[in-house]
Amino acid sequence: MKIKTALLATALTTAAAAVHAQEVTVMSWGGAYTKSQVEAYHKPFSAKTGIKIVSVDADNPATPIKAQVEAGNVSIDVADVEFSDAVRLCDEGLLEEIDTSILPAAPDGTPAADDFIDGALQDCAVANIVWSTVFAYNSDNVASQPSSIADFFDTSKIPGKRGLRKSAKATLEMALMGDGVPAAEVYDLLDTEEGVDRAFEVLDRIKDDIVWWEAGAQPPQLLADGEVVMSTAYNGRIFNAAIAENQPLEVVWDGQILDFDLFVVPKGAPNKDAAMDFIAFSTDTQRLADQASWISYGPARKSSGALVGLFSDGKTEMAPHMPTAEANLGNALVNNFEFWVDKDTELNERFNAWLAN
Repeated sequence: MKIKTALLATALTTAAAAVHAQEVTVMSWGGAYTKSQVEAYHKPFSAKTGIKIVSVDADNPATPIKAQVEAGNVSIDVADVEFSDAVRLCDEGLLEEIDTSILPAAPDGTPAADDFIDGALQDCAVANIVWSTVFAYNSDNVASQPSSIADFFDTSKIPGKRGLRKSAKATLEMALMGDGVPAAEVYDLLDTEEGVDRAFEVLDRIKDDIVWWEAGAQPPQLLADGEVVMSTAYNGRIFNAAIAENQPLEVVWDGQILDFDLFVVPKGAPNKDAAMDFIAFSTDTQRLADQASWISYGPARKSSGALVGLFSDGKTEMAPHMPTAEANLGNALVNNFEFWVDKDTELNERFNAWLAN
């Protein structure tokens, strides 16, 4: 009887696990970005596998990962995070390692390891997009149109409120570029006390005119409502507001900061195997190209580029709106991931202290 009971319990547990595995929870950033993933990844993955995707959002998906893993109560299977967070969380042992041999080859047979852009594959992460932090303006609300990152920090030339992300990352780099530091010299300077002081001195000049934002959906809304005349923003959010919602918003590419977003699997994810299947599916050549038809972020695979065509409106060419378009790279800064892994805590403590004064 005890044996039968044990066997029955095992069978029920196995059945419950199988049912549970038919659902994968994916955490992302919300808004137009999540929509692009739902259309390009979630729906076709569910159609192919029968596995339901539960889509949840956070202002920064890296934050709940640490809390859940340390509490031993993980509900997230896959999360979309920034590069420096992916490296940091992996170093802290909070992520599952990803065997890149599971990733499909390009259509011409090129192995995934050779098809992804340099840096896109990490021990615990697989990149899906190249995006950038830019600044944008509402053409209805400025007398003279800004053309350079210096204009963002010049309230005498273009008066009005500025929107900035409430974080040291990107804000300090843009402050230095706005003060005339060439993109190629930014991190060498920011690695010194003098450079950090200089960045905060630039921010001091506009501190009374700053409106801080924390979620990616906020800058387009601040611009549309006229609460700010210019704002830093994620380029894809501005594209969506301008093209899909017909808002009079314009991107200034000067001083843009290029970055990756990557898929990770938290340590102890309840549906680890299905999560790995989702990542392999979602980062194949076609799926990454499909996402680019919903939002203006560049695919992390080289082979996807030729497949990027029109926006989902059927008429807007996507290529000129990509942060990686040649015309947009004139004074672009590539985010130094290692710098932020090392300096994130220190510089954000300084940043928060500056905010409080």
